[in-house]
Amino acid sequence: MKRRRGEAAAIKTAAKGGEGRRIVSLLPSATEIVCALGLEDRLVGISHSCDYPPSITDRPRLSRARANLEGLSSGEIDAAVRAALRDHGSVYEIDVDAITALEPDLILTQGICDVCAVPESQVVASVAGSQIITLDAHDLSAIFASIRDVGCVTGTVERAEACIADMQRRIEAVRARTAGGPWPRVLALEWLDPPYVPGHWVPELIAAAGGDLLAGTARRPSYRIEWSELRALHPDILLIMPCGFNLEETRREVERYRDELLAIGGHIELLDASAYFSRSGPRVVDGLEILAAALTG
Repeated sequence: MKRRRGEAAAIKTAAKGGEGRRIVSLLPSATEIVCALGLEDRLVGISHSCDYPPSITDRPRLSRARANLEGLSSGEIDAAVRAALRDHGSVYEIDVDAITALEPDLILTQGICDVCAVPESQVVASVAGSQIITLDAHDLSAIFASIRDVGCVTGTVERAEACIADMQRRIEAVRARTAGGPWPRVLALEWLDPPYVPGHWVPELIAAAGGDLLAGTARRPSYRIEWSELRALHPDILLIMPCGFNLEETRREVERYRDELLAIGGHIELLDASAYFSRSGPRVVDGLEILAAALTG
């Protein structure tokens, strides 16, 4: 059965019945939420890209990308993703037999981006007999809602509320420090070939950290922009945060596009998007604190 956010009463009732004892997470942020709520011992399977906390990396991996993307540039990844969508209709494969063998009570997936992780539609079409919860976070408030959803369906409501309260406290502490300005002009790039500026919760984070974002829209998908348009923005700070890239991968990417980035101008800051910005989980607050240090010194 499949339930979306907003069916809180149904989720709470299900939790009382003991659902969510064996959890499969096909989304890195969902895995992080599960562990933040003290449920690591219930986690029986994960996606190909789940890597935090490190203690869960021994779990069976139940998905994989259709093409090997390791070490590729953003332009090469873009081409590979487009080819997978054209030829197969999806970027990822899930191991249905392995998921079935694990007999999960609860499967966590997402519907926000078919490129970033296994989409809800693919899971619903392939897996039967488990409760499926879809986490669709487009902003900070929806990230809190996702944590509540997992708390409700697993019977850990108090832990979820405590996690959210701590996140909100830290967010407000950063906002209080940055409220008086000055606010540097900030340009952030979530992809380099082709260039994309940020959407969803990232513009919120930049604003809370004291930045005046020059391109990008909160609660909406990231969008493509041309290099010539980027050069016309004249930022004070240029944040390089390719979606899903860790810091070392981001450094390599910057070397590949060094001339284009230097032509934009501004002080360049490299960020670990995979850990702190691409995932709609508890560590976005770590990302906010990192941003505040980068933008305000």
